[in-house]
Amino acid sequence: MNSGRCAACRYLRRRCPPDCIFSPYFPSNNPQRFVSIHRIYGASNVAKLLQQLPTHLRAEAADSLYFEAQCRVEDPVYGCVGLIFLLQQQIHNAVSQLAKTQAEIAVLKSQAQHPQAQQVEVEPEFNNFLQQQLDYVADLNFSNQGSSGFM
Repeated sequence: MNSGRCAACRYLRRRCPPDCIFSPYFPSNNPQRFVSIHRIYGASNVAKLLQQLPTHLRAEAADSLYFEAQCRVEDPVYGCVGLIFLLQQQIHNAVSQLAKTQAEIAVLKSQAQHPQAQQVEVEPEFNNFLQQQLDYVADLNFSNQGSSGFM
């Protein structure tokens, strides 16, 4: 067996030509990289895609295909879109928590400036301010949902 073959040619059991489209992106020391991509996209489709791209973009394309194939193997229904959705939820939760914290800071600053005000008066003010902040965040999130189509 020729050890100079790339992972793609080795997996496909063929001779690796000197101008092999796969060899720069699928080295023989990492066969799983090609296997994942081949399982999802097929060798022929990947070869066509890489050949259509300029040489300087092929490495990024191979990396992206590998990442997307791995996500599809882990989550056959949503693939990398499931990961994007999860990250969007985390961003939404962080923005909501930030709005709550900013509202609490505003109330505490208000209390520090007016220490003679009673606690009973501050509580409804805080709740109103907090609700306004949450409504604002919800409006922002709703306007972004229309473009993503998934949330």
